[in-house]
Amino acid sequence: MLRNHTLKIILFSVISLAISSCSSESDKAQGMHVLKIPVIEVLQQDVPVYSEFIGQTYGRQDIPIRARVDGFLEGMYFNEGERVKKNQLLYKIEPQSLTADLAASESKVVEAESNVVNAKSDLDRVKPLAEMNAVSKSELDNANARYKSALAQLESAKANKKITSISLSYSEVRSPIDGLIGITKAKVGEYVGKDPNPIILNSVSKIDTILVRFYVTEEVYLKIARIFKKAIKDGAEGRKVKSEDKGKLDLILADGSTFDHTGIVDFVDNRIDANTGSLLAQASFPNPDKVLRPGLFAKIRTIMDIREDAILVPQRAVQFVQGKTNVLVVDKENKVEYRSVVTGAKYKNVWEVKEGLKVGDKIVLEGAQKLRTGMIIDPVVKEFKISE
Repeated sequence: MLRNHTLKIILFSVISLAISSCSSESDKAQGMHVLKIPVIEVLQQDVPVYSEFIGQTYGRQDIPIRARVDGFLEGMYFNEGERVKKNQLLYKIEPQSLTADLAASESKVVEAESNVVNAKSDLDRVKPLAEMNAVSKSELDNANARYKSALAQLESAKANKKITSISLSYSEVRSPIDGLIGITKAKVGEYVGKDPNPIILNSVSKIDTILVRFYVTEEVYLKIARIFKKAIKDGAEGRKVKSEDKGKLDLILADGSTFDHTGIVDFVDNRIDANTGSLLAQASFPNPDKVLRPGLFAKIRTIMDIREDAILVPQRAVQFVQGKTNVLVVDKENKVEYRSVVTGAKYKNVWEVKEGLKVGDKIVLEGAQKLRTGMIIDPVVKEFKISE
């Protein structure tokens, strides 16, 4: 019995020692595996609030080139897609029928001039005879009427000749402006000038300035109007505007890049479209390098407001889960917890946080997938900047 009792005591001591040793190793392991996690302090500064609008580009002038007379296209005297000069010959339409019409009208003028000479001669002959009562007054009136009729016919013939001459000049289609010409809609040898053949042969665009037309809602229009009015007023009175960018327009291109030059609104339509509740606006952008072309789709971006002393966090630190927006906050004891926040405007690489955070709060920047609420971490404070 004594021997069995002694064995039990020895076995209990060994088990207790093993449990004590395991607890010690577990505590040590937990201490060794405290994770180093990058954290940042929330930022606070003024940030702009942007609005974007979808628009389409146009040239400062987009002039259609029309065939004003019909006939066969005889020649094309330019390179498609290149610059042309004002009055440069672009197309030539077969002029034979117009030349024949001009010759006929010229002969009518000659005939009318001959009739005028004859009528004037008759009037000059009858007039002195009428003064001597050698002929009746009615003969004088008839001679005078024939002369006036001949003069009128001459003026009509000259007018017809001028019209025919103008029509003949239309057989040479010239550029109305200096600009960039597009692809032709008719080829040499094609009959042009009447439907269904192309009446508009091409178009020439002046692109040293590019126009962008876009639609804004009534509410947005009123905001923009106030912004521009304030910017103009502040400039006129010599005060510094809150943001020097306020009221300027950026052009975001299809590849996501921002155009080098800012623009201004230079036209707003005179009424709201009752069907859409929107208003047509137009902005102009300098295009000195001729990079932009008519027909591009682009975004107009402008600052609508300035949020003063906004709380900002990096976009990559914000989690959107099941309709909730969360960040991992680190408290004074280096414990982490999920906290719901209300985000506002997005600006570059940060979110504005309207509710849920305050100045001095630290949030987890990276490694959130390794953490859970209540864990203790070794926070490594990182410097974070808003991207340029």
